[in-house]
Amino acid sequence: MSLPPPLPAALPAGGEDHRLHPWSWLFVLLMQLRHYFLPLVALLVFGQRGDRDPMWAQLIPLTAIAALVLVSVLQYLSYRYRIGSDAITVRSGLLARNRREIPFARIHNVEVRQNPLHRLFGVAELRLESAGGVRPEAEMRVLKLDQALALERLVRQRGQAPQAADITEPDPVASTATENEQVLLRLSSWDVVRMGLLSNRGWALAIAAFGVLFQTVPRPVMDDALQRGGREAFGYASHLHPGVTGAFLLLAAALLLGWLALRVLSVVLTLLRYHGFTLSEQDRRLTVSAGLLSRTRSSVARRRIQAWTLREGTLQRWFGLRQLRIDSAAGGPARDEDRALRELAPLASSTRCEQLVQHLLPQLQWPPLQWQSIPQRGWWRLCLGALVLVPLLAAAAYWRWGPWGLLVLAWLPVALLVAHRQMARMGWYLDEHYVAVRGGWWKRWWRWAELDKVQGLRLQRSPLDKLLGTSSLQLDTAGAHGDVALTLHHLPQAQAQQVMDQLAAALARRKLRW
Repeated sequence: MSLPPPLPAALPAGGEDHRLHPWSWLFVLLMQLRHYFLPLVALLVFGQRGDRDPMWAQLIPLTAIAALVLVSVLQYLSYRYRIGSDAITVRSGLLARNRREIPFARIHNVEVRQNPLHRLFGVAELRLESAGGVRPEAEMRVLKLDQALALERLVRQRGQAPQAADITEPDPVASTATENEQVLLRLSSWDVVRMGLLSNRGWALAIAAFGVLFQTVPRPVMDDALQRGGREAFGYASHLHPGVTGAFLLLAAALLLGWLALRVLSVVLTLLRYHGFTLSEQDRRLTVSAGLLSRTRSSVARRRIQAWTLREGTLQRWFGLRQLRIDSAAGGPARDEDRALRELAPLASSTRCEQLVQHLLPQLQWPPLQWQSIPQRGWWRLCLGALVLVPLLAAAAYWRWGPWGLLVLAWLPVALLVAHRQMARMGWYLDEHYVAVRGGWWKRWWRWAELDKVQGLRLQRSPLDKLLGTSSLQLDTAGAHGDVALTLHHLPQAQAQQVMDQLAAALARRKLRW
């Protein structure tokens, strides 16, 4: 048995406890102040109303801030970590002391983060995640940047599978790339801008902002602001004397400006998140680096990937673009976007995505040579909601507005057409290596997983399935966080049972790899 490789030069020697960076307490304090910002502002603003003493009204929030400072310092003083030959030991806790052993072989994801303040101080935040954990196994706030990168390389080096233990000693220089690192995908600034133009991030942020405003601002204040703004806008428009045609032109111009503003906002948000996006591979471990102001570096071993998903929207399909996402066993469904590595290609050409899949899964045949179709007899079940709700809404609209309310029925053939097209797109594929499903029409998707990563099979039958003689077969993998499930929908009962027996026999012969 060979000795463990030496520690990178940037890391402290193993065998003894070490503290975080001396400024770690400050970053913890800033994080807590961000979380409690609104309550503190509320105490400071509303606490001075009435006949209360202004001194006491200001003393309460100051006392709360002092308590947060004390807690942050105590957390820094109580946090220790030790680097062993097989695991990292973390000790933390103020009153209740915790001791956590994190074996290198169990670490599925390593994430290094730098916000603008981190970059100013030359530090970084490091997260270690294992399989299925809702929270990271360890959050080190903060380390020196060279120590964080060195620890990331150490996890990559000592966390290899046993058959891949013979690896070369890493370069002690704390850099983000080494000689044997292969860049698989790099997005240019134009690629990121194009991704922003094709996304709806601006709409999502605007809707979220309006929701926060309506929840935090008092209702009378909001109503008064809307009425005042409406009167001012109407008064300004009436002074222009636009007429009917001019009014429509003004409305169209306002809508166009609003749409352009949201497009610009989407581009800005996309640049902040994906600027400098780079997907690289080293020692069979994938690493993604991205971010304009806040830089994030996240890595995961290829063998830890549980499932794969290709997605494309209508606009993306017109431009021949797709998105490639993965599911790993690290993390949970919460904070999906802020946790383990999820996107291998946030937006790339369909050819480039297929090349990535063929490179990372050389034993698989992708795309499949022939998809198994779904029987069309159950297509109406996809529009069952429309078949029930549309007539009810039409009846209610007819009672309220008369014959004009029957226009609601125009949606019924649209729903039937969409359901028919969706059923025509649905399909599945199975061979000795992997299982794949596809679906969607307006937004298309493909999802697959290796048979070695499948952990469970479930045969589901609803009352409608019993009526139609169909079943759905669901395949479970570790860390299944995808937007679509790995499910073979609406198969004939006999075929679903046959596929389940085939998969069960194949899984019994295989060793689970996760």
